Amino acid sequence: ARELKSEIVRGEVEITVINASEVHVYQPPFLYMAFDQAVPAEAQRPERQVVNPLVKLVVGDAERVDRDAHAVVMADGTSIPYDYLVIATGSRPAPETIPGLVEGGHLFYTEEGALKLRDALADFQGGRIVVTVGVPHKCPVAPVEFTLMVRDWLNTRGMESSEVLYTYPIGRLHSLEPVANWASAVFRERHIESQIFFNAESVDPDQKTITSLEGDTVSYDLLVAIPPHRGQDVIQRSGLGDAGHWIPTDRYSLQMVGADNIYVLGDATNLPISKAGSTAHFEADVVSSNLVNRIRGGRGSIRYDGKVFCFIEAGHDEATYIQFDYQHPPKPQAPTALIHLYKLAFNKMYWLSAAGIL
Repeated sequence: ARELKSEIVRGEVEITVINASEVHVYQPPFLYMAFDQAVPAEAQRPERQVVNPLVKLVVGDAERVDRDAHAVVMADGTSIPYDYLVIATGSRPAPETIPGLVEGGHLFYTEEGALKLRDALADFQGGRIVVTVGVPHKCPVAPVEFTLMVRDWLNTRGMESSEVLYTYPIGRLHSLEPVANWASAVFRERHIESQIFFNAESVDPDQKTITSLEGDTVSYDLLVAIPPHRGQDVIQRSGLGDAGHWIPTDRYSLQMVGADNIYVLGDATNLPISKAGSTAHFEADVVSSNLVNRIRGGRGSIRYDGKVFCFIEAGHDEATYIQFDYQHPPKPQAPTALIHLYKLAFNKMYWLSAAGIL
């Protein structure tokens, strides 16, 4: 909108954002809400305050994308035409895909879930906390962050004897091998148990057990799950995605495969990279630059290099970070208090990032 200000003012270009809610929610504070270190109001702003004044904001549910008509059909029956479409519908946790998990477990990937987990932790008197992870999921380091933070939380409340067990579905503790190696060493140092090749199949809320597809059953006193995620239903209704509702996307151009005028950002893609906020941020730079270029007569040839940046809370009021792209793997650094402060500071400055300023 800033780059095309003159064209918008002259009526040659119109930019419309369709959002399901009037409220913009910043999701990373959910992790802190679980430990009563943040409240919902800190993670919310009116969407209109975030979106550039030159942008038209439509609040409502999109029913489907009609590619033949080049339009987004809304739930109320109205139709919004497009010449270029950017799909950034994100992803959602799907705890309902694991029988018993909704009744027997907690999650912190939604505001409601984080607040319920906050109350459960407040009532926790000791025992075993199991953190189980399914894939794919957004914010890939958040399960490791929670595990380290909850270990620290137990220790500071005189529950050092309580157990923390972290399970992961593949043969290491994280999909990114350097992160898995780093986490393995830190877990041993912090006396955190772990189990690999554990794909959660079902939860028994009465017996307080969770069973894996591999046939292992573990007991818990408090279960915290990061369930597998899926894309939004509008993608399936539009016939745009695969079985997980992810949209086939070119890894460099970020165009939907087979659709020159549709771009895909963030979690909605099927790209084998982290579903993280920073991924969407760096992708947005590429897509916006290419759209401006194409509208002004260019070919839109800027390429996305797979750049991702993630802070990692490590407990003890310390944090580290990883940065990587298609060509360079991540290299976790030793956690420090200063990086922890940087992460907290960014959470406050996020609104400048969402507005395209920072």
